[in-house]
Amino acid sequence: MKFTHTLCFDDVLIMPKYSDISSRKEIDISLNLSGDITLDIPIISSPMDTVTESSMAAALCAAGGIGIIHRYNSPNDQALMVQAAVSRGAKNIGFAVGVGEDAVTRVEKCVAAGANLICVDVAHGHHSLMRYTLQVLRNTFGSEVHIMAGNVATAFAYEDLSKWGADSVRVGIGGGSICSTRVQTGHGMPTFQSVLDCATADADAAIIADGGIRNSGDVVKCLAAGADAVMLGSLLAGSVESPGEIEITPAGKKIKTYRGMASKDAQINWRGHYSSIEGVTSKVRFAGPVENILFELANGVRSGLSYSGCRNITEFFSRAEFIQQSPLGQKESSTHIFERE
Repeated sequence: MKFTHTLCFDDVLIMPKYSDISSRKEIDISLNLSGDITLDIPIISSPMDTVTESSMAAALCAAGGIGIIHRYNSPNDQALMVQAAVSRGAKNIGFAVGVGEDAVTRVEKCVAAGANLICVDVAHGHHSLMRYTLQVLRNTFGSEVHIMAGNVATAFAYEDLSKWGADSVRVGIGGGSICSTRVQTGHGMPTFQSVLDCATADADAAIIADGGIRNSGDVVKCLAAGADAVMLGSLLAGSVESPGEIEITPAGKKIKTYRGMASKDAQINWRGHYSSIEGVTSKVRFAGPVENILFELANGVRSGLSYSGCRNITEFFSRAEFIQQSPLGQKESSTHIFERE
């Protein structure tokens, strides 16, 4: 039996350092994901049916990120969503596929419709079926299309997916706000620790931190730990552009539905039955246009880099220094004035 000490987002802070940055406008948070896919902000929307369809994909692209259109539909419907995002002016568009028989069909249709990023979307990505699917997609479509794969939690898994043909890897298992994998299966790792481990691995695929990110500070910690970008679900699910209707509570508050794709509701909806339930369905506060959410997150990330005196993500990763904080330090780090009431 082996025990390994791990760290979560709240366990650490980044040590402030000398800065000569006079304006946050000097800070560049863009990245080249691969080939012709360059993002102005390191933010990717999750391929979930309450997060990303054509409206979200178009909005993410307009803001400088990229959206991944979910796969819980037919290949034709997914391709139509891609086409609709292209009609709204999106140039960078991702779409998800599974490891089933229709993966190649989805890729053919969605790439023809204008998408340029494939996301092989599996809850446990370090699997023989992932290896097979990556090999099939590479053999069929070559290196012209970016392939993102995941999810994984360990450096060894990240190295394998990179060797199997992934250009980028989603790192994080069980950390999402509506994910119950750790409760249901007893498996998982803190997303922050997974990113730390993968960043020191012997592989060069881009690292996409995915799960448990609650605010811009968590995004900053992911980038300092070695992530190239982050994938967001709950932070975007309450926006105008997320699928689903705005609901009004008896108290007059506006909300939207947000659900894990392994929740009972989602499984029944997209495949007519459910098996292992590893997610829940919830409600999130309506948050208005997603461009406002992304603007605030991007400003928070730039501010974070300025506290380390860094003008870009690469420089930040090389200079950032973590400290571990105690439970009392965690309490002090929060906005604790409300405890005085």
